Amino acid sequence: MYNFRFIALIIFVLGCESSPLNYHLENTTQLSFKGDNGEAYFNADDSKVVFQSKRNNNECDKLYIVDVDGKNLSEFPLKNGAFTCAYYSLNDKYIFFSSTMHLGQECPEIYKDPNPRKYIWPLRDYEIFRYSNEELVQLTNYPGYNAETTIHPKEEKLIFTSLRDGDINLFEMDYNGENIIQITTEYGYDGGAFYSPKGDRIVWRAWYPSNEDEKNKWKNNLDKKFIESVPLDIYVAKRDGTDKERLTNNGATNWAPSWHPDGKNIVFSSNMDDWREDYNAFGSNFELYMINISSKKLTRLTNNKTFDSFPVFSKNGKKLVFSSNRDAENPRNTNIFIADFLNK
Repeated sequence: MYNFRFIALIIFVLGCESSPLNYHLENTTQLSFKGDNGEAYFNADDSKVVFQSKRNNNECDKLYIVDVDGKNLSEFPLKNGAFTCAYYSLNDKYIFFSSTMHLGQECPEIYKDPNPRKYIWPLRDYEIFRYSNEELVQLTNYPGYNAETTIHPKEEKLIFTSLRDGDINLFEMDYNGENIIQITTEYGYDGGAFYSPKGDRIVWRAWYPSNEDEKNKWKNNLDKKFIESVPLDIYVAKRDGTDKERLTNNGATNWAPSWHPDGKNIVFSSNMDDWREDYNAFGSNFELYMINISSKKLTRLTNNKTFDSFPVFSKNGKKLVFSSNRDAENPRNTNIFIADFLNK
C-alpha cells in the first residue's frame, strides 16, 4: 500500500535537468479523472487495468477497473472496507487484493502524525483475498499488514509483503493461501516485489537500518504501524531471495520497481535528481527511470515538475501504465496514465 495522496501533498514545483532519453514515452493518455488514484496493473491480455481510488466521498480506497483506452470504467463489486494492491491472476480467473473488510468497518482508523506535513505510510490491518465469480476467499489470517501481492508469470504462486514475523518481509504462497515461504529475513523494510518475466528472479525495494538510532526508529514505526520516509533502494535476487544484488545506492528514495519484459531492465520511480540545497535533502519530484541490471546503465524516462510513479509494463513491453500528478485539476490528485514505450 502506498500513500500516494500524501506524497502528492508534499510535491513542490521544482525543475530537474533532463538526461538524454534513449527510451521514452509517447502518446500519453489519462485513464482516470476523478479523485485520487494509483497502483494500476494490467490483466492477462493487457486490455484493462485494475486500480485503487478514493472518490465519491469515500474515506478510503476502493477498487476500479477500466479498459486501456479509458472506456468501460466499473467499480469492483466488493466495497466494504479499505482496499489496496489488486492484481489479476493468470488467465484472469481471479483478482487478488488486500482489504480491511474482515474487520467489519468501512474505513478503520489509522495512525496520523501530529505534523501534517510529515510523510508517513500507515500500515493498515490488511488481509489478502481472492475473488472470482462472486466467490470470495480470505487467503491470510495474520493480524497486521499483508499486502503488495503480485503473481508468478507461470505458476499459481503469489509474492507478498507481510508483518507476520514482527518485521516487514517478503513471502510466497499458493493461490489458495497454502505453502507459505519466507523469502527475506534481514531486519528492516522489504516490500513491493515483482517476479521476473521468467519467474526465476524477483525485484523489490528495501531499507535496512544500519545503526542503533535507525533501528530504534524502525522499531517505533512498527510499534505504531506506520513507516516514515526513509531512503529506499532497488534490489534483485533469485526467487528464493539468494544472490541478492543492490541496483541503486544514491541516498534517495528509489521505489515501485517492476520488470521490463526483456528481463534485463528494471523500471522504477525515484527523487534522485531532486536534491534540495535549501534543506540539504532530496525533494519530492519523483521521476521514472530504467536501469539495466548488468551494466547498471541508468536512463531517465520522464521529465515533469511533479510526481510520477508505480510504472508497470504491458507483457509485450509496448505500453507503460503509471500514476502521476500531471495535469490534475487539484494538484494533490494522482491519476492513472498509459503511454506507448519506444526504444530509440
